[in-house]
Order: sequence, then C-alpha cells, then structure tokens
Amino acid sequence: MYAWIWRHLPGPFPVRLMVALVLITGVVALLMLVVFPWLEPMLPFNDVSV
Repeated sequence: MYAWIWRHLPGPFPVRLMVALVLITGVVALLMLVVFPWLEPMLPFNDVSV
C-alpha cells in the first residue's frame, strides 16, 4: 500500500518526501482533533473499579 502511494506522488524525491510528510501530518491532525475526541466517550477506560 505504501509503495502504491509513493509511486503516485508527483515530482522528484524531495517533492515526494515533502508531500508524504504533509499527508502524514494531515492524517495525524485529523485523528487527534476529530476521531479520537469523538471516540473517547465510548471507550471503557473511565469505568475503573478497584
């Protein structure tokens, strides 16, 4: 899968590297700002009983 993404990125190696870093940063930001806050109330980690 990663090879397929790498082959489809435009430009020479430095441009591909920058585009890949921007894509990775975007995915991480989407997870941290949207997905994880939405998912957090559904996780069972707050139900602690000792």
